Amino acid sequence: MTTLQVISNQSIGIPFSRFFSGRGRHLSWLSMFGPALIAAVAYVDSGNFATNIEAGSRYGYTLLWVVLVANLMAMVIQSLSARLGLATGVNLAELIREHFPKPVVWFYWLQAEVVAIATDLAEFLGAALAFKLLFGMSMMSGAFLTGLVTYAALYLQRFGFRLMEMIIGAMVMAIAGGFMFELISSRPDGFSLAKGALIPSFPDGYSVYLAAGILGATIMPHVIYLHSALLQNRVHSVDSSDRCKQMRFYRWDVIVGMALAGIVNMALLAVAAAIFHSNGHEEVVTISEGFQLLSSLSGKDYMSIVFGLGLLLAGLSSSIVGTMSGQVLMQGFVRFTIPVSLRRLLTMAPALMVIMMGVSEQKALVGSQVVLSFGIPFALVPLLRFTASRRLMGSLVNPVWVTVISVLICAVVIGLNGYVLFYSFSGQ
Repeated sequence: MTTLQVISNQSIGIPFSRFFSGRGRHLSWLSMFGPALIAAVAYVDSGNFATNIEAGSRYGYTLLWVVLVANLMAMVIQSLSARLGLATGVNLAELIREHFPKPVVWFYWLQAEVVAIATDLAEFLGAALAFKLLFGMSMMSGAFLTGLVTYAALYLQRFGFRLMEMIIGAMVMAIAGGFMFELISSRPDGFSLAKGALIPSFPDGYSVYLAAGILGATIMPHVIYLHSALLQNRVHSVDSSDRCKQMRFYRWDVIVGMALAGIVNMALLAVAAAIFHSNGHEEVVTISEGFQLLSSLSGKDYMSIVFGLGLLLAGLSSSIVGTMSGQVLMQGFVRFTIPVSLRRLLTMAPALMVIMMGVSEQKALVGSQVVLSFGIPFALVPLLRFTASRRLMGSLVNPVWVTVISVLICAVVIGLNGYVLFYSFSGQ
């Protein structure tokens, strides 16, 4: 059974009306909690690690507000994706196929596949790098082990998608817990941390570029498509009133999932600020440098180990989600599926080639983020168009104020990504 078939058939099988009486009330949160945790994985991948480490080491706590704003934007966008899947019973890729001309749909599929491969490249390399840093493996050995672990995890889907949700949710919570522990251990300056999180500022021109990278790469196109698929017929709804009630639960699911991702990213930046920037190491820009210096500068041996384990869990979980998203894209856009194991093999190939060619993981991560930037508008624009349509959404149509805020967010994200691309290709 393909990933999308599993997702499409994952209805819990309980009428939603039972959730508000007796035992059903206790089932409601557990039955609906999970989709946003799957999506949250994309916000803690290896690219986020590299960006947050550099921001914290160069500018201390100054750019924490950027991470906070990016997280709030992610909450809005993922809420729209959840709303779309719940209201229509189909996912974003399927709606694009139904409403756009066929040549446009094929273009959408091809660009989405390129972006998905680039995203998976970063996630796969992150896990392989974690195996190297933690256990001294070669990057190639780490890559093959990453492949084996993700194959095993994807195999578990045959036992039900809820099991996969629980596994990935546990990974996300473990990552968040680990980096909160790192943050507490690093003893950040409380006043500077609060100031950096609440008062916007840019110390210099490069900080604007770095902030654009943090903000612009936050919205991950593949999980916008996936999140809408995860909400398809998840719980039986009798009428629009039921769907509106469901949406209140899913909104909290998004808040919790995105908050966990935000905790990881803010903790990463704050740890880099407390340990690297405060000790005069302002040029720590790679994951490997961060791993090597964490324990020596903090005087605590476990700091590097916790960091490496967080990177490993982030790489493995995001790689699994990337494969699932690819299946949703393929079946949604062109009604074609391949076995999950074959897709995992195909998405592993670019990472293995990068490793064999000797390309540094940092250059590969940066390159993947540039490719990712191209795909963001293609996911955001139709998402806004569909969720603002009363004919499609019914009672779950966006209120005008939500549409206005969403358009502003999309304009900011697309503009910042354009700035990142210009800056990257201008050679500055």
